[in-house]
Amino acid sequence: MTKKRIYLNAFDMNCAGHQSPGLWTHPDDKSSTYKDAEYWIHLAKVLEKGRFDAIFLADVLGTYDVYQDSRDPAVRQGAQVPVNDPAFVVPIMAQVTKHLGFGLTVSTSYEHPYIFARRMSTLDHLTKGRIGWNIVTSYLNSAAVNIGLDQQISHDERYEIADEYMEVVYKLWEGSWEDDAVLLDKEKKIYTDPKKVHDIQHEGKYYRVPGAHLCEPSPQRTPVIFQAGASKRGRQFAAKHAELVFISVPTAQIGKTFVQALREEAKNAGRNPDEIKILSLFTPIVGRTQEEAAAKFHDYRKHTSYEGGLALLGGWTGVDFAGYAPDDKIEYVKNDAIHSAIETFTKIDPTKQWTVGEVAEFVGIGGMGKVAVGTPDKIADEMEQWIDETGVDGFNIAYAVTPGTFEDFVEYVIPILQERGLVRKEYEEGTFRKNLFGYDHLPEHHPGRQYRNRFSLQMIK
Repeated sequence: MTKKRIYLNAFDMNCAGHQSPGLWTHPDDKSSTYKDAEYWIHLAKVLEKGRFDAIFLADVLGTYDVYQDSRDPAVRQGAQVPVNDPAFVVPIMAQVTKHLGFGLTVSTSYEHPYIFARRMSTLDHLTKGRIGWNIVTSYLNSAAVNIGLDQQISHDERYEIADEYMEVVYKLWEGSWEDDAVLLDKEKKIYTDPKKVHDIQHEGKYYRVPGAHLCEPSPQRTPVIFQAGASKRGRQFAAKHAELVFISVPTAQIGKTFVQALREEAKNAGRNPDEIKILSLFTPIVGRTQEEAAAKFHDYRKHTSYEGGLALLGGWTGVDFAGYAPDDKIEYVKNDAIHSAIETFTKIDPTKQWTVGEVAEFVGIGGMGKVAVGTPDKIADEMEQWIDETGVDGFNIAYAVTPGTFEDFVEYVIPILQERGLVRKEYEEGTFRKNLFGYDHLPEHHPGRQYRNRFSLQMIK
């Protein structure tokens, strides 16, 4: 069994249901109160009590309208719609916690980097350095259409845009302002030394940003970088930029394949493969006895939505399963949705042929990740076993019902993991990155760090 530290995120979204379509109907589920500050305040306190590293906030900018060629199934079943902006709940949670980090999902496809960089710096200041950014390129065609495009940009070009996007935000966060630019000299009446604020003069294929960053350096400068792309192109992007990578896989064999591929990409990119921490989606159903846990899981199953599951699956894979019977085999189809989603159920593990019904049932609780049902000791054992078999470094903990899934996990499983030395009993002081890796800023060898002081050195020359 593993003896290395387990990294833990809670996985949530500013909507009802998130990864468990239909479970909002369960009497114990409070996800429909996502609109209330009290929900996020309570959840943040629970997670900090459990010494979670962060809460990872998912997001989408469109509706799931592939299934039945309509948004109605997703709207009817509450499948990630309605969905509110995740950024605004971060300051609320930060006010009632001191150490919990916040992984915010924002797309590089639909928001200008100049504006986005200011938002993240602002949040990093307000949270005293506890912000992370989950970089996504977006997979829903409905999002592209609603911002004025004729159709979604192709999968690989979205990553080309993302690469330049990263160059722009690195220049803004790392290079535009020198560390000592802000003087706050009341006697000389100089707030900031203009000579230490630099225009980035970016001229690229997709973006033109000539000026300086609007914000002074935040505690981390660049937020902690999450990434969740598991396709070939996504892995290349993650290997270059990511500090934490999130994967959603139903079996350990598929997880091991993804981990090995990502580590190899990191090696090819000249990085230490082990410095990228990989977190796997994991949903715990905890009972005081095995029978209690099994009964709870059976009860949850009665509330899942087949229609909602296929609505989510359609958005993830880009395939409309409306014309499929439940016992039809899923076949690989390449399109501009999430390449790894359809690969997961078709190409990655040739020993398993998934049917539409099996997948719809599987994603009904916790999405595309591992679901563990059992006593606290059994859950802890399965987490250790999953790490040993796949090589991941930790977990994104999803919920069946909220906040109950998180409360049970913190109350019953966390103490066991702490006793085994796998989860810390106390936080370190400092930023989110400091708590994760022991340092506040991007390491010297990271590609984003190359922009630190670049523009001040150019002025000297």
